[in-house]
Amino acid sequence: MSEVVLADNLFLYPTPVGAYYAVALPEQEKSRKFIKKLLQKKQTPALNVENLMQLMDEDDEEKALDLLVHCQKLGWVQGIEEEIKAPTGSLEEILPSLLDRITESGKVLLADDQGFYLASSGFAHEVAEELSALSAEIATVHKRRSGLLMNNLGVGSHAWAIVDAFGCSQTGFWPIFIGETRFVIVISGIPHFNQSDFVSLIWALNIRYAK
Repeated sequence: MSEVVLADNLFLYPTPVGAYYAVALPEQEKSRKFIKKLLQKKQTPALNVENLMQLMDEDDEEKALDLLVHCQKLGWVQGIEEEIKAPTGSLEEILPSLLDRITESGKVLLADDQGFYLASSGFAHEVAEELSALSAEIATVHKRRSGLLMNNLGVGSHAWAIVDAFGCSQTGFWPIFIGETRFVIVISGIPHFNQSDFVSLIWALNIRYAK
């Protein structure tokens, strides 16, 4: 039997690292499914065995607790003392401010898999259109060459970047896979994914697009 004892009066909440892990790749496995399902809730659920088993689609209590321990050790989920509600309002209203807070330069956009941007901050309209189209073209190249990148080079990431002479990213393209849709976050300069605003961004998109 599992020796895991759940702390009382806590709520389950993904960390920024966990939110990124959940959407960074299209492949599905138990941890990724668990975090994605957590990000489809309208508020952070209470930490208890019943909720864990439901979120994990797991009938075995011990396996559910073991998966929670696995996710916690990797820093993907955390227990918080106060309930947090999902972002409210239409995506058109909330996306620009959420996007703006995950970048140092203030230049960021979210594009869909067709190469059109849903929201943009800091980029001129024409630039946002070109970058969105470029993100779709990069996705096509990546799909065509993914076997080489993964099998021959061991590169499992779907992200691409335009770098300077020192190898630092000037403009980065980060795909996020939500439901059946592939989005791309395009950022000029340094991304700030390691904060709660990034979790809120992924949360809002999951509620809208994940099925």
